[in-house]
Amino acid sequence: MNEHAGAAGKAQLLTISDDVAGQRVDNFLLTRLKGVPKSHIYRLLRTGQVRINGSRCQAQRRLDAGDVLRIPPVRTASQEDGSVPESLIRSRLDGRILFEDEDFLVLNKPAGLAVHGGTGLSFGVIEGLRTLRPTARFLELVHRLDRDTSGCLLVAKKRSALKSLHEMFRSDHQIDKTYVALLAGPWARKQTSIDAPLRKNMLQSGERMVRIAADGKAAQTDFRRLRKFAAATLVEARLLTGRTHQIRVHAQSMGHPIVGDDRYGSEAVNLEFRRLGLKRLFLHAKSLAFKHPRSGEPFVVEAPLEPELQAVLDQLASS
Repeated sequence: MNEHAGAAGKAQLLTISDDVAGQRVDNFLLTRLKGVPKSHIYRLLRTGQVRINGSRCQAQRRLDAGDVLRIPPVRTASQEDGSVPESLIRSRLDGRILFEDEDFLVLNKPAGLAVHGGTGLSFGVIEGLRTLRPTARFLELVHRLDRDTSGCLLVAKKRSALKSLHEMFRSDHQIDKTYVALLAGPWARKQTSIDAPLRKNMLQSGERMVRIAADGKAAQTDFRRLRKFAAATLVEARLLTGRTHQIRVHAQSMGHPIVGDDRYGSEAVNLEFRRLGLKRLFLHAKSLAFKHPRSGEPFVVEAPLEPELQAVLDQLASS
């Protein structure tokens, strides 16, 4: 992608390359302008400040190779916060790539790191990878994990791989997503399936909360008990759908919220586990299984349990 950008306060003119072609202009801008509120980006589009080949464009307009995209001057998070030292990024991401080929990579995402930067966040996983790989032509998130969740995260290195993997995620049963979670209290059942629709709500504080609601989107999670302790139960959770906070809300609905969950969990339980050294949500994206987007061969990748989580299990087992 060729860029013609002046000093701060001037518009950017970007010539769209083959790797970017096919994206909706609003999605491209949301990725490009980290830290700029979504509402402001759509206002720029509505008022004609974003132009393609000199003309106004709709948010859903798809970019073509060779298009010249005008982006008006905006202040992004990176401009406000300053650049993040590469040493800090490397310390969070180094040695965490589980698999990589020419189509995609799988990262063992650390807990506490968002998948992308935004308001109040100077960088996330994707910005970090781009900083560490300045010559990479294409790096895009295939899906998301909550900031406090660790484990398998897919990043596409080609637009063709991104498109194929997105289609798999949108289709039922094409990607097997398995998590490990520690639930509060002893869970008597060996396995169960929660089929309860979820709806997102935005609180006045701006915090996003998810609730079970009849008019929500279909959501199904299969839980299987792995190990029962006196104060908690280790389970495997398989996502049959991919809704925001799905495992967390479905676990809460069973009366056994995830340990360390400060949004849907028990404050008393979380305090008790902090005494055991748990300072995060005990939710880990253990594995992904799907057909490779190019070869069609079965592909499975697994992220080992984080040492801090294993240490909590060891303490529970010895008590």
